[in-house]
Amino acid sequence: MSAISIRNVSKRYGRDAAAVQVIHGVSAEIASGEFIVIVGPSGCGKSTLLRMVAGLEEISGGEIAIGGKVVNDVEPADRNIAMVFQNYALYPHMSVFDNMAYGLKIRKVPAAEIRARVDKAAAILELAPYLKRRPRELSGGQRQRVAMGRAIVRQPAAFLFDEPLSNLDAKLRAQTRLEIQKLHRELGVTSLFVTHDQVEAMTLAQRMLVLNAGRIEQIGTPEDVYARPATTFVASFIGSPPMNLLEGEAKGERFQLGGQTLALPAAAPRDGNLILGLRPEHAGAGDAAAGWAMQVETVEMLGAERLVYGQIGDAAFTLRIDSTLPAPQPGAKLTLAPATRHLHWFDPQTKARIE
Repeated sequence: MSAISIRNVSKRYGRDAAAVQVIHGVSAEIASGEFIVIVGPSGCGKSTLLRMVAGLEEISGGEIAIGGKVVNDVEPADRNIAMVFQNYALYPHMSVFDNMAYGLKIRKVPAAEIRARVDKAAAILELAPYLKRRPRELSGGQRQRVAMGRAIVRQPAAFLFDEPLSNLDAKLRAQTRLEIQKLHRELGVTSLFVTHDQVEAMTLAQRMLVLNAGRIEQIGTPEDVYARPATTFVASFIGSPPMNLLEGEAKGERFQLGGQTLALPAAAPRDGNLILGLRPEHAGAGDAAAGWAMQVETVEMLGAERLVYGQIGDAAFTLRIDSTLPAPQPGAKLTLAPATRHLHWFDPQTKARIE
């Protein structure tokens, strides 16, 4: 196992005035044995960052160290990392055993050790019955496990996962997430996992690195990122449905939102223009005489819960309620009474969190 240090790393394509910068001074410290998820929307630079750690992309600025050794000029094969890709990249004419063993054979590892490593990885990933099969005889989930097995037998200092679950259906994705969690518990190898799926990020990460337009918005545990988003981007990206963000003017215990004045359970952190954030599950719907009036527009049934969409003043608002509660009808008015601890405040200019 090895720690990974990413220090003020940048990436540019092109030169001089025509250069396009896609990674802007990213810094992060990944402890030995830690599982970090890099999450962000498509095009934010997360795969580019991972490929720079792997050595598949040149670094325009900064440095990357693996196990305390700066690897900016080290070839990918010499970085002691193993990468799992989105598309499996298996040899179709080889058996599962040969696909997993191929990298070791190239390195001239003794046959007995190859057999021992492959058998151990196959046992961990429940692939032992399939070692003689070819990739075309496997399901998508099994192929992805073979790709992970090929990485495991390398016994690398770090695993790099580049959206490895993207090609799987919803059920297989959930199963494979559990397998990856189990794998990390058993092996304890430093891991960087890239995804645009915030559910994958929340369920897999020990810490999350939220990336937006080539910049880090927040680094923290899933609990911290969800409960205390550092910016409006994080608040709106992490969570499904996302946090409600209401822009208005605060004055003491009042918040003016369009044509409606909301009574706050406690004074805002300061007077003036602010963005008020509230998770859909924290709105506290009820029949209280005083509270925030919400006009219901549509309701979605999602099994264990319902999502209620409507308006507060002139702003769209989403409410999550338990499906055992009566479903409000379109056109109905609900009264919301959120608690102080569930309110989040952001600066409308910087979009940063206000404590």
